[in-house]
Amino acid sequence: MTAIKKIGVIGAGQMGNGIAHVCAASGFDVVLLDVTEEALKKGMGTITKNLDRAVSKGKLTEAEKSATLSRIKTTTAYADFSDSDLVIEAATEDEKIKRAIFAQLCPVLKPEAHIASNTSSLSITRLGAATDRPAKFMGMHFMNPVPVMKLVELIRGIATSEETFSLVRDMTVKLGKSPVSAEDFPAFIVNRILLPMINEAVYTLYEGVGSVTCIDTAMKLGANHPMGPLELADFIGLDTCLAVMQVLHEGLADTKYRPCPLLVKYVEAGWLGRKTGRGFYDYTGETPVPTR
Repeated sequence: MTAIKKIGVIGAGQMGNGIAHVCAASGFDVVLLDVTEEALKKGMGTITKNLDRAVSKGKLTEAEKSATLSRIKTTTAYADFSDSDLVIEAATEDEKIKRAIFAQLCPVLKPEAHIASNTSSLSITRLGAATDRPAKFMGMHFMNPVPVMKLVELIRGIATSEETFSLVRDMTVKLGKSPVSAEDFPAFIVNRILLPMINEAVYTLYEGVGSVTCIDTAMKLGANHPMGPLELADFIGLDTCLAVMQVLHEGLADTKYRPCPLLVKYVEAGWLGRKTGRGFYDYTGETPVPTR
């Protein structure tokens, strides 16, 4: 079984730059790809800022920070993945986009290379079938923010080989993460439980049971959650929350997973949470302010 030494990451957004960060910090050489130099610059800026924060807190030395950054190469060309042992796709949660990525990725990979998707809800079996190597394909769902959260869900597709699963599991441990195995059902473990709770919180707001502040305060103080469900939805991104609920609703054909109309309306308005400056809270000022 060939050891993983060089890792490719597709997507320099909040998940992709976090994955690149932890891989490089763990000693792996990383190639980080996005469609524009601007996106790559922004992603590397986030990595640098997070490393600076770790240095200021005494968790990292300047030498370790520099070594981590030196292991990350950025690119807009898929050909730069030609010598990667594992490529982790961390693009937006849209199956058409992921399929288009795999169509460009597979022809440049060496035959023994593996592919993992950071999808939070989509079928690993179906995604794997869109590649030329379903036996070497699996799900590797990191949690946000990646440098902080310890969990990684590992998901086999029906064709995923035991060798692939073992290789990726061992690599996950080397990242300092705790892997759990999840079956290939819509949304896997975490989002199967978490997103319906968030969706129900949105229904609670939609039906006027409580305000944004009351709902989030109730769950923080009454259930000991570190973040309220609406605050967490804004942190995740309301578009991502909606996409996961749609996968659950369509994949399991159960009305209990129907996305709340208010969630749909916010996404249609472009109110996606922290990343757009408005969701259930307004982030344009010094402190977030509830919008309802």
